[in-house]
Amino acid sequence: MQPLEIKIHRKSAVLELRYAGEQFNLPAEYLRVHSPSAEVQGHGPGQSVLQTGKKLVSFKDVIPQGHYAIRIEFSDGHDSGIFSWDYLYGLATHQGDYWQTYLDRLSAANASREPAFIALN
Repeated sequence: MQPLEIKIHRKSAVLELRYAGEQFNLPAEYLRVHSPSAEVQGHGPGQSVLQTGKKLVSFKDVIPQGHYAIRIEFSDGHDSGIFSWDYLYGLATHQGDYWQTYLDRLSAANASREPAFIALN
């Protein structure tokens, strides 16, 4: 389902989607860790790669892909995910469940949303 309006809130790193009678606010981190790219999803069932350290990721750009999708460029350099309208709507309508599943996966892997910083001397 194609949104009627898409707004990028760069300061808060939120993508706002408006549909007839519905509005969703999807954080950049949520979209980044659920990118439909092969880098995140893998090339087949059970091959997804847990994304860690993405808490501070933001949007660099959101680029229309014909009349069917957008491609999001993230601040961490990831830019290969093509978010179809149906995929975005699914992320929006299942945000609570998908986010909790992600947090559970992080916990099980003893991983973090926090980025790993390298100390420079």
